[in-house]
Amino acid sequence: MQSGPLPEVDAAVVPSDALLLDVREDDEWAAGHAEGALHIPMGQVVARFGELTEAAADGRRVHVVCRSGGRSAQVAQYLIQQGLDAVNVGGGMRAWDAAGRPMVGQPEAQAFVL
Repeated sequence: MQSGPLPEVDAAVVPSDALLLDVREDDEWAAGHAEGALHIPMGQVVARFGELTEAAADGRRVHVVCRSGGRSAQVAQYLIQQGLDAVNVGGGMRAWDAAGRPMVGQPEAQAFVL
């Protein structure tokens, strides 16, 4: 069991090839998300845990993101308790967008954070 503060990383420094887990709801994801991110809504993380362990099988750190950092902090804590190397993306997709990181959304529409 981890003690101390939850590991957190600034959205501006998440590596472009990082394993990014977006735990927002479907409508938030559709509005705008980081290209290449893995989308598993927070309520489905436990049921779909196998997808995560498969994606992180090579020991990759899981960068967990939501809209502002609250849900992702809870999921990151859970993943750490399950033995994965996980970190919360501080400020979430709002910080991601503010840092000018690329996002994709619905075809023919400008991506945005819902």
